[in-house]
Amino acid sequence: MGVPAFFRWLSRKYPSVIVECIEQRPVDVDGQLVYVDSSLPNPNGLEFDNLYLDMNGIIHPCTHPEDKPPPKDEDEMMVAIFECIDRLFRIVRPRKVLYMAIDGVAPRAKMNQQRSRRFRASKETQEKIEEVARIRSELEVKGAYLPPERPKEAHFDSNCITPGTPFMDRLSKCLHYYIHDRLNSDPGWKGIKVILSDANVPGEGEHKIMDYIRRQRAQPDHDPNTQHVLCGADADLIMLGLATHEPNFTIIREEFKPNKPRPCDVCGQLGHEMKECTGSSPDAALVRSDPAFGNQDSFIFVRLNVLREYLEKELQMPNLPFPYDFERALDDWVFMCFFVGNDFLPHLPSLEIREGAVDRLVNLYKKCVYKTKGWITDSGDVNLDRVQVIMDELGRVEDEIFKRRHQNEVSFKAREKAKKQQKINFQLLEDTQFAPTALGGGPKTVQNARQEAAEIRRAGMQAVANREEEESGRSRKRNATQAGLDNDDDKHDEVRLWEEGFKERYYESKFEVDKNNLEFRYRVALQYVRGLCWVLRYYYQGCASWKWYFPYHYAPFASDFVNISGLSTKFEKGTKPFRPLEQLMGVFPAASSQHVPQPWAKLMSDPSSPIIDFYPIDFKIDLNGKKFAWQGVALLPFVDEARLFKALEPYYEDLSQAEIKRNIRGHDRLYVSTGNQSYEFLLGLYQAAGAELKKLIESDQRYPYRSEGVRGDVLLSADDVIIGGQLSSPVVGLSPVLDNRVLCVRYQDPDYPEEFIFPARRLRGATEPPRVLKPGDLSQQENRNWRPQIGMVRSHTVANLEMAGHRMLGHHLPRDNTYSSVPPPQHNRSQSFGPRRGGYVPHQEFNNQGYGRSGYQSNRGNQDRSGNQERFGNQEKSGNQERFGNQERSGNQGRFGNQERSGNQGRFGNQERFGNQERFGHQDRSNSQNRYGNNQGYSSHQNPRFNNSNQGYSSKNQNQRGGNQNQGGWRPHGPNRYQGNSSWR
Repeated sequence: MGVPAFFRWLSRKYPSVIVECIEQRPVDVDGQLVYVDSSLPNPNGLEFDNLYLDMNGIIHPCTHPEDKPPPKDEDEMMVAIFECIDRLFRIVRPRKVLYMAIDGVAPRAKMNQQRSRRFRASKETQEKIEEVARIRSELEVKGAYLPPERPKEAHFDSNCITPGTPFMDRLSKCLHYYIHDRLNSDPGWKGIKVILSDANVPGEGEHKIMDYIRRQRAQPDHDPNTQHVLCGADADLIMLGLATHEPNFTIIREEFKPNKPRPCDVCGQLGHEMKECTGSSPDAALVRSDPAFGNQDSFIFVRLNVLREYLEKELQMPNLPFPYDFERALDDWVFMCFFVGNDFLPHLPSLEIREGAVDRLVNLYKKCVYKTKGWITDSGDVNLDRVQVIMDELGRVEDEIFKRRHQNEVSFKAREKAKKQQKINFQLLEDTQFAPTALGGGPKTVQNARQEAAEIRRAGMQAVANREEEESGRSRKRNATQAGLDNDDDKHDEVRLWEEGFKERYYESKFEVDKNNLEFRYRVALQYVRGLCWVLRYYYQGCASWKWYFPYHYAPFASDFVNISGLSTKFEKGTKPFRPLEQLMGVFPAASSQHVPQPWAKLMSDPSSPIIDFYPIDFKIDLNGKKFAWQGVALLPFVDEARLFKALEPYYEDLSQAEIKRNIRGHDRLYVSTGNQSYEFLLGLYQAAGAELKKLIESDQRYPYRSEGVRGDVLLSADDVIIGGQLSSPVVGLSPVLDNRVLCVRYQDPDYPEEFIFPARRLRGATEPPRVLKPGDLSQQENRNWRPQIGMVRSHTVANLEMAGHRMLGHHLPRDNTYSSVPPPQHNRSQSFGPRRGGYVPHQEFNNQGYGRSGYQSNRGNQDRSGNQERFGNQEKSGNQERFGNQERSGNQGRFGNQERSGNQGRFGNQERFGNQERFGHQDRSNSQNRYGNNQGYSSHQNPRFNNSNQGYSSKNQNQRGGNQNQGGWRPHGPNRYQGNSSWR
């Protein structure tokens, strides 16, 4: 699930991390679909070695999409999954390994979160079905046309995407077929190795991938410059990628587009929500066509090598009392991020990502590291003495954080209320003489001013009455329930973190213990610290214990972390994960009992069941200061695994053979085709087995395997299809695989001793990727020729417009030679040398390439804060324009944001409102030259409408037919294409 809001925060603070994927799609040629040959060079300019797919991030949107109608049946779901994998393969084009990892049984620490999500999903699905039925009945009474109602069995229960269900077993068989089909037929797949880790292999998908990478890079012959690409939408993949310390690690994910239209659950049409539905028309139902299945939104690359560059700048700490090591500082940064959220622990109440919690922690860390005189973490191990120092600092400012948060919430509500009122007021003015008019237009003709004013007044009174009516009775209650927000939050908030005594109220309300029970607070804090140690070890070394979990629904306060240095961070060794069917009983609600064996399902609903308390039908969701129900805490009882296993024990003998097979802990499967180097070796293993094949499969005989950067052990598999044989399709409508040339074996990662520590460091021989961000030591002269890298590789092609492009711009730009009287927004005000004087002010946030208001900006000169100069006409990259005067982007005068207070020009003409700028060229008529400030700095902005020389400027600058013949250092690049063009600004 990841960390909410983390990716949004990261992409805004470090924007150069994100790069759009270049994708080649199949094209239709004369009715024939021509597919892309993925064996050709990658259009992104970089060849990748390994592609890892966190399959649950693909399965969920393909089986129950949010922005399109759902697939009709499981066959369409499987086809959608195949198409999505094809698309990702076409973008990345891995040359060595494709690793597909489906979530298996998770550790207990994660099972608690899975249990909460599945209980919520079941509850929300039932409420949605009831709401749809209510709305349909109301619309039918009104005579509205509605499409046929979907039968109850057609509703897809997303809870079936859990290890051990029949759906996941079928998905594994379908992927087995899909891999055989692609390796036999697609030239881009030829020669690569495919590893499938299905739901019977224990572990979360992303952590199975990380475990594979850790074990491979610990081998002596591992290539330290392997190009890794990991596909997944979870934000914690970023931390996992950084934890590998691999120099070339990229994440590919779907680009998030907010407010995407969703089809109505009643009529299936776009453009409105379910509660606003008025039905559809028969004609609309006939012409409507469902979108193609498979995600067609854009994908983006998240470049972790660029993120490392950002963090290298941010984590600089001069004059440390010990040697600086960026790799160790990076591990500490990852550890700091665990405090603001992860899948295994609730975040601390004082830390919210939206409030800058990560920046706050990093600043505290950089201040405390001089006191601790050492790093916090070391290859997954935590130094609790040093953590104590940071928690002490955070605890001192905790109450101030809560007070500021409350003030911000009150201010936000007031602003939203004002916006809503303003919107209503504007709506009342529509179609009246007082309505806003477009530039160049005029007000509406007045027919009867008194009558119109009276109508506006009546409309305002009616709007107030309607609003009061909407907010009363059942309507108000339903709206508050759907939003998850009560208008009287402060009244019902028992804790009130912004008031004195919040800590006592918090423990009394959330934990139901006496407010003076200090020992309980200490116990909760110690369990939380053990959780932090468990999570860090999980990220760097693998699962420390399959049984450990945090036994509370809420986190302690930072000020409760007292005397934690003596806490033991050792975990029980030799623990085993649940089996798949056992996990189903631990995470499923009774409403999803159809996915578990029938004898076991009775334990979820029978009132006399010894574990009936594990499956409450209704449960409380505590918003805990949040606005929406999905952000709240589901107060479910924790599962006692000893009681669970004891209750299940008598029913194991009732399992069918298919259920027994779904309940085993399986192996990964490795697939190779004839183009792979290891094909002959694996073929020889099967040929040598002969008649003993079945016995060797059952004996789990291992054979050492080593091929092109992949090491481990292989075991013969009963799932192998004989060479030249046939594999039928488990999906209706797809052709069988004929004349098979693919081998399948079971695969196991290299084994290491239990006490082995995977080092968190760069491997010897690793080459640093080319730097992307602007170097901080570039001189002004060197900076003139520096260009930012906006793709996966630095391109030597410079984009510019040809004559046709300039003619198109000239055609579409306004021809009236006037400027808008509306000034551009003035957001960037310098705080050092006066408003918009170009002074430098450091800022904590980072942007593309340098320091400034938005961070690492590319070529700012002295105009670090100069208004909205990023978009000045078509002169954005003309010659050496960046260094002319104090202007960074000297082009379209009509949008020059720094013009307002240049010298005393605010008094000249209509200069202060950025309008009528064409008069600026006649400043020679003024006798007070000194009133114009530093006018020679604006010589390149002369309007081409004026062909005469302007004596009000520096004598070195002559404007001839708009050509701006400039002797002061700046010249327009290329031939002047704007001469005589009155439409150019």
